[in-house]
Amino acid sequence: MKTTVLHFLILFAGAFVAGGMNSIAGGGTLITFPLLLWLGLDPKVANATSTIALWPGFFGGLFRFRKEVEQSSALLIRLGIMSVIGGFIGARLLIATPSPTFARLVPFLILFATLLFMAQGSITRWLQLQPIAADPKTSWWFGAMVFQFCSSIYGGYFGAGNSILILAGLGLLGLHDLHRANGIKNYLGICINSIAVVSFSLSHLISWPEALLMAVGALAGGYFGAHAALRLGAVFVRRVVVIIGFVITFVMLWRLRH
Repeated sequence: MKTTVLHFLILFAGAFVAGGMNSIAGGGTLITFPLLLWLGLDPKVANATSTIALWPGFFGGLFRFRKEVEQSSALLIRLGIMSVIGGFIGARLLIATPSPTFARLVPFLILFATLLFMAQGSITRWLQLQPIAADPKTSWWFGAMVFQFCSSIYGGYFGAGNSILILAGLGLLGLHDLHRANGIKNYLGICINSIAVVSFSLSHLISWPEALLMAVGALAGGYFGAHAALRLGAVFVRRVVVIIGFVITFVMLWRLRH
C-alpha cells in the first residue's frame, strides 16, 4: 500500500494513543502492530517497527513517574539486568523464527496475565504475601528475577500484553502501589525494548520512516498518558488494565480464525 499523508497522520495518532496506553497499563502494540500490517508491512517487519515506535513512550512514562520510583534502585538494577538479557533472547528468537508460530500462543498468554492481574488481591491474601520488605530475602529476589527474565523473553519476541504481565508479577511480589509499579514497569520496558531495538536494527527488520514518525507520537503519548494515570487514580487504572487485556485477547483470537 502506498503511504500517504493521511496514513502518516493515522500512524502518528495511533502511536500517541499506544504510548499513553503503555504508560498506564500496556497494550499499545495492539494498536501499532495492526496499523503497520494495514500499511502492507511484512508481519516480522511490522512487529520490529512497532517495537521501535513504542520504545520512546516508555521514557515519557518513566519521566512522569520519576518521583514514584526514587526509592526503587535495587528493583530497577536487578530486574533491569534480567530484562536486558531476556529481551535479547526474545529478539533473537523473533529474528530466527516465523512470527505466526508465536502468534498462536499470544492470546492465551495475554489472557493468563490479565486473569492473574484480576486475581492479584485474592492470591496475595491466600498466600499471605506481605508488601516488599526493606531488605527482601534471597528467595524473594530469585523469584522476582526469574519471573522478569521469562517475561522479558516474551517482551523481546512480541510484547503485546507484556506490560500487563510485568504489573501482575510486581503485584504478586508485594508491590501494591500501582503508580510506583507503573514507573518500574516503564523502566523495565526501556530495558527490554532497548536491546530489541539494537537487534532488530542490525537485522534490517525496521521500516524507518514509519518507526521514526510513530516514535514521536509514542513519546508524547507516554508522557500525557502517565499524567492521566496519576490524575485518574489507581482504581480506574486497574480497570483499564483488565479491559485492555481482554480486548487484546479477543482481537488476537479473532485474527487466528481469519
